[in-house]
Formats: sequence, C-alpha cells, structure tokens
Amino acid sequence: MKKRILVIDDDEAVLKSMARLLDFEGYQVDTAKTGKEAVEKSQVNLYNLALIDIRLPDMEGTALLRAMRDMVPRMVKIILTGYPSTSNAIEAANKGADAYVIKPVIDTDDFLRKIKEHLRKQEESEHYDDKKVTDFVKTRLKQLESKKT
Repeated sequence: MKKRILVIDDDEAVLKSMARLLDFEGYQVDTAKTGKEAVEKSQVNLYNLALIDIRLPDMEGTALLRAMRDMVPRMVKIILTGYPSTSNAIEAANKGADAYVIKPVIDTDDFLRKIKEHLRKQEESEHYDDKKVTDFVKTRLKQLESKKT
C-alpha cells in the first residue's frame, strides 16, 4: 500500500516540485495551499505524513502543526521553511514537529531519506501497537479461561 503524503505550501512551484519528486518515489501525494484546506483534507483522508510550510496565507505553519497533531496524532509532521531560525525550530519542535527542513531542498537524497526514516519509524510503532493489543487480548482470554475452571 502506497504511503500518503500531504504537502501544504502556498507556493505553486514548491507544491509541483514536491509532488513530482514524491510521486516519482512511489508515494501517493495530495497538496493544499492553505491551512484550512489541509485541515479539511485531513478530516476526509488518512495521510501518513504532512510537509507543512511554516508560513501560510491563512495561518502560521506551527498553528497548523498543532491542529494536525491534535486531529491526527500518528501522522508524521515535517515543517518546511524558507525562513530558518532557532526560534522557529524550537517552536516547531515544541508543537510536535517530527523534523524541520530548510527550503529550497538542495539535497533531495537526504530529504527523501528523512521522509523514509520517519515513515519506517511510524510503521514500526503501529506494528508494535498492534502486537501490544494482540498480546493483551491473548492474556485477557487466558485469564478468563482460568477463572472458568
């Protein structure tokens, strides 16, 4: 199953280049130009990862980051910025960003490695959670069976 990525940026050139790059890598890509559009799409579709521009026309990317963290906590969220600063990085980390990437992305190999690594960790976490639930159910069934005898 293809991993789904939502790219949120008000710059059409960034949206197109990111979508092309990620599509070429085998991801299913969707785009949004505003925070509102990203929220609406996230309420309807399940995304594994969101690339969020720090400056959007209708809200700050960090505000969108927090909204998406509350709405879909398991989605990987990566902040994209053309305005890097220590305060932006700290704020992004404090609001739940999984990574912070400076635009324009020069080293696409490193960028793609970062995405793959976060998606791999997400998948491992989901597998671990499924295993925990399965183990809990098995243990609980054994406890119930032992009470019956």
